[in-house]
Amino acid sequence: MLILPVRAAILYLLVVIIVRIMGKHQIGQLQPYELVITILISELAAVPMQDTDIPLLNGIIPILTLLLIQVTLSLISLKSAAARRIICGGPSILIENGHIQQFELAKLRYNINDLLEQLRLKNIPNISDVEYAILETSGKLSVIPKSQKRPVNPQDLKITTSYEGLPTTLIIDGALQRNHLRQSRLSEDWLKNELAKFGLSNWKQVLLASLDSSGKLFIQPKEAKRKSS
Repeated sequence: MLILPVRAAILYLLVVIIVRIMGKHQIGQLQPYELVITILISELAAVPMQDTDIPLLNGIIPILTLLLIQVTLSLISLKSAAARRIICGGPSILIENGHIQQFELAKLRYNINDLLEQLRLKNIPNISDVEYAILETSGKLSVIPKSQKRPVNPQDLKITTSYEGLPTTLIIDGALQRNHLRQSRLSEDWLKNELAKFGLSNWKQVLLASLDSSGKLFIQPKEAKRKSS
């Protein structure tokens, strides 16, 4: 009876490793050839996982072969623009200079309702506000609003802003991030003093503590456990 969970664990770990090797892409960001390989790998892993009469190698070897194909195609598309266009295709302009490209929509079998829905998802309810809409090779729609419809930013108002970096997490769920503390050139004694200002005796009482680029410390204590009635 142990053979089933062992085979399942081996195939699971293999597929996880392969997905990591293939890259950090979400399903909606996969190129067509990557999506096909992902689907095939899942099917190949499922068959020997369910049927113990099939040798495990009969699933592992085709999966590794698909990984080799995926890596090879990725390297080819990375080195050659012409190959990338053949393998991945190219972006399609659906709206150009505020004008809907009717024939491009028909070619892609992309109807007006789909286009309007994608624009609404990007908080653009009025198609007349769009300068360019480009359907990327991943299937996602990139939208460039007309200049007078774009959000105002500090540069437009000639406002000088200070640098904002990523906040540094110092405590996560009661666990002290000592490497982050060292990178920030801070000591544990300093952190203990800061926690004391919030009435906290140690970091195990803290759900999250982070330090922003301006030196401001954010602390959220853990909530007390509720007593069962």
